Amino acid sequence: MPKINVYLPDDLADAVRDTGIPVSAICQRALEQAVRRVTAIRQAVVTDLSDADLAARLPSFTPRAIQVLSLARNAGGSLIGTNHLLGGILSEGSNLAIQVLRSMEIDPGQLTVTAADEPGDTGFSTSAINALELTVAEATALGHNYVGCEHLLIGLAAEPDGAAGRVLREAGAEAKAVRRAVSAALAGYSHLRAQTTPQPSAIAELLRTELAPLIGRIEALEKRAS
Repeated sequence: MPKINVYLPDDLADAVRDTGIPVSAICQRALEQAVRRVTAIRQAVVTDLSDADLAARLPSFTPRAIQVLSLARNAGGSLIGTNHLLGGILSEGSNLAIQVLRSMEIDPGQLTVTAADEPGDTGFSTSAINALELTVAEATALGHNYVGCEHLLIGLAAEPDGAAGRVLREAGAEAKAVRRAVSAALAGYSHLRAQTTPQPSAIAELLRTELAPLIGRIEALEKRAS
């Protein structure tokens, strides 16, 4: 059976050894899930699907994420680029990615993508396909059993060649910073949901104040891992 090396930060490696968890089995299940999701994405982007069929083909995508893809397809027509995917996030208007941008003091209304991606072999540009695959990888890496708009925001910021990634990075939304903000937002959402019905403004405020130590710990781990 082929062997794949998995590299971990020192703290995590020590914790794994101390707990004695079955690393091979856990990694295998995570990789199987990631392969299924990426395969589904690749099949979906090369097929002309209705919105209902798109949702059925991508069951791990949230309804808002499916709506964003639908908006991007409607706007892009024969060539759907990362600019259309980002535009879909902004047009949908009520997703967590919007709140993440605001928590980073980035005004979504000021994000304008005027450039287009290079064409690909399908209706989606090569950069858009790469961004969608990165989106799935980010959701898997964060241990989430769903794919949401917040993961798409990370994927767009991480994709190096697309027009949307350039606009996001110029606005201060580097992939690592977006990833930290998403992790903090989800932690804040869980905290607020346990107490009351969360409001977007409450989540944004919690990001700026109560979750600062969490962001600091994530930054420290990233520095040690790099």
